[in-house]
Amino acid sequence: MRILITGATSGIGRALSLDYHRQGHELWAVGRNRAALAELESRGIHVCRLDLRQREESLAWFSRLHDQGLGLDLAILNAGTCEYLDLPVFDSALVSRVMRANLDSMAVSIEGVLPLLRRGTRPQLVGVGSSAAYLPLPRAEAYGASKAAVAYLLESLRLDLYREGIAVSLVCPGFVQTPLTDRNDFPMPCRVSTARASRIIRRGIGRRQAEIHFPWRFTLLLKLGALLPGGWWCRLAQRMIS
Repeated sequence: MRILITGATSGIGRALSLDYHRQGHELWAVGRNRAALAELESRGIHVCRLDLRQREESLAWFSRLHDQGLGLDLAILNAGTCEYLDLPVFDSALVSRVMRANLDSMAVSIEGVLPLLRRGTRPQLVGVGSSAAYLPLPRAEAYGASKAAVAYLLESLRLDLYREGIAVSLVCPGFVQTPLTDRNDFPMPCRVSTARASRIIRRGIGRRQAEIHFPWRFTLLLKLGALLPGGWWCRLAQRMIS
């Protein structure tokens, strides 16, 4: 397969890039970390240093790939970040940063990869969201809102791309051991390694699953919590953090 992965220089994106490359697939890795991209390139992976928040620059690069006649079979849009709000100060600049990194960059990537996927064989578009989108969580106002928006975006695209034969998959991880989660200052139940995350995601992609969520013990609890009346969950969450 011909595969493009954004956010490929660390965490889940790097693990997926290396694993797919070992399987013999042709990879295009997009990221911002120059040293990490150089290391991927040394392994024979095509790389591009790109800030997907910069729309015109990003779309120009995707357009060059299109002009070269490239078609993609799989695009995994993984670029993103995580920042938490700490009240009593509500930081609107933080919310904007997170939305730009998680939602806007996803939208730019989708605009860029769709023409390439339309040339692919059994094309599949995969977006990495988060299980944080299942229900409100403390301090996650910005992050959760951005990932909820990503989920809605991809689930709507699944409807509109059906007739074109482009499958759309949403990945909703729990806690994965990455440089981002290493900064967290709270317990992270059921945290998994990037190696395990890559295995689960690749298996789900191979099955063309609409939603890939893990670890299931954690994500199912969140899904069950989302079924509770809103007032019940609110009172429970407040007790947990009091």
